Parts: sequence; C-alpha cells; structure tokens
Amino acid sequence: MQALSTVNTAALALHEITVPTIAKVNGDAVGAGMNLALGCDLVVAGEKARFSEIFVRRALSVDFGGTWLLPRLIGMHKAKELAFFGEIISAREAERIALVNRVLPDDELDAFVDAWAAKLVAGPPLALQQTKKMLSNAFNQGLSEALDAEAASQAVNLASEDTREGFRAFLEKRDPVFKGR
Repeated sequence: MQALSTVNTAALALHEITVPTIAKVNGDAVGAGMNLALGCDLVVAGEKARFSEIFVRRALSVDFGGTWLLPRLIGMHKAKELAFFGEIISAREAERIALVNRVLPDDELDAFVDAWAAKLVAGPPLALQQTKKMLSNAFNQGLSEALDAEAASQAVNLASEDTREGFRAFLEKRDPVFKGR
C-alpha cells in the first residue's frame, strides 16, 4: 500500500502543479509511464513511441490516475477499450485519438519540446496558471461556475503588470517580457 500511496501522491502533485507541464515521449510509455505522460498538460511523442495501458496483461487494474485521465481525454468507450485489452498503440494512433498533441520525427523531438517549453517560460505566468486551473476544473463545474471563474481570473489579470506589459508590447510591436506580477 505504501508504494501506491507514493504513486498516488506523485500523480496528484503532477495534476496540481501550477505551471504547465510537457511530457516528451521517446520510446515506450506503458502502464504508469503512459499515465505519467497523460498527466502532463501537453504530450509530444516521437514517431517510434508506443503507448499502452498494459496493466490488464499483468493482472493489474489501471493506476497512476489513468481511470480519471483516460475518459476525460478520449471518452469512456475508447478508455475502456485501452484499459480492458492493454493493446500497444503507435504514436500516430495516440495522436489520432487525442492522447498526444503532436508526433514528430524522433530526431526533431528534443528541439520541438525545448521550443514549446521556452514559449511557456516566456509566457505570462499568472494567466497561464489561471488558465491551467480553470481547464483542469472544466469537467467539475457548470457553465455558470466556469464563467464566474473566468471573470475572477480576468480581474486578477487586468490588475497585473503583465497585462499592462502585454498591451504595451502590442502597441510597440515587440515581444512582451512577462514577470509574473
């Protein structure tokens, strides 16, 4: 039980971290490794990557948050198919069913993920954190609650130095420099 408690703590920490996360999959992501990748906000895979909810093939049930993540990402029927059969799917199939954001040639994977990470780091921290939180809560609330959360978030953003910097940069036709304030 202690091992699963640690796994659960790690899965929850990944979900609750306030900054956007990117999984770079270059090889096989099976079982908890697949769910670790799916727990990230963005998933980029190399062409040779493969994915599987292999648990059932080892007489185990899905863990590392897979039972929560899969239906939200790909729908209940497809989630059950992956979990019940433990089939190994290609990166292209994972992209087709929306498990991954992008599939790239293996030799382009590092540069692409580095570029995405750099864009996120240069982005407005407050707005990104709030957007991540609201999107993560999307299936737990109704439209009215989502609109209230968006309004509260925009009130914080509009009072921030980052938003003022974003508008200045737009008017001055330059890239903004955000500081999280």
